Amino acid sequence: MIKKTIILASLLGLLAACSQAADVAPTPLPPEYLPTVVALTGQAAIATTNASFTATPTEEASLPTVTPVPSTALPTITPTIEPGFTEFAQIRFLSPGPMSSVISSFNLQTLLVSGESEIVQVDLLGEDGRVLHRILERVARNPSGNYRKFDMLFEIRAVSEAGYIRISTKDEFGRIQALNTMPVLLFSVGSNQINPPGNTIYERTMLEGIKEGMDIFGGELKLKGLFWPFNEQPVFVDLVTSNGKAISSRVLNFEGIEPESFETTLPYKVTEPTRARLTFHQENPLLSISDPDLAKYIYVYSVDIILNP
Repeated sequence: MIKKTIILASLLGLLAACSQAADVAPTPLPPEYLPTVVALTGQAAIATTNASFTATPTEEASLPTVTPVPSTALPTITPTIEPGFTEFAQIRFLSPGPMSSVISSFNLQTLLVSGESEIVQVDLLGEDGRVLHRILERVARNPSGNYRKFDMLFEIRAVSEAGYIRISTKDEFGRIQALNTMPVLLFSVGSNQINPPGNTIYERTMLEGIKEGMDIFGGELKLKGLFWPFNEQPVFVDLVTSNGKAISSRVLNFEGIEPESFETTLPYKVTEPTRARLTFHQENPLLSISDPDLAKYIYVYSVDIILNP
């Protein structure tokens, strides 16, 4: 009994001590100690933070190594130049290139030299030669070429078919001055798959010694040069006067579609100086529809010369 009384007295004493400690207010620090306490507290916080990062490193927190990108310029597509063909085409296709897959509508980009009429005709043909879309635009003549872009629209019944972009321009007498064609694939659904123009930006005819406005004498025009055929069809060479009449013609036959040299003559008879257009043209045998003005031409190159007796 005495033992229980002693234990109970001890517990009461402890409770009284705790109650007294809770009622005592903390002793305030002197004002001169406050800056020191703040500084020590900040250092302790920083140290604790550093310690926490040092103590628990993780691989997920590490950043990937950044590899610097070299400043070397990216390679560009350089068209292959066929030997002897360095003159840019009068009608140059920039985009789309050969056998590009296109849907309606697609953007046609060109650099072209308009004829003396300053009228440019842009046709989108179906595989049989029917006109799917036609644009006539006046373009000021600039020997260096004018950049032009056109929105080409079309509708076809099939899922796909072959197509041709044909651009032509005429002189002041209505004669074809230049014509060029780009084969493409037309799709009714899907997305555009554009190929680069490659070496099609160069003229397919190279003449030695024949220049625009050149005088020819002696009743015979001697021709020598290179031709790059579109296909295996014959190439027709004509001297066409301002009234549209051919006064002399020749037919050139080439083997295959690789560039070949040629040499021929065109005899003529005039009684006075006569302007004539020396014209090379080739047809597209895949077209079943012939245009009233452009026939089935796939390519036309011409030079204006003066014939003298």
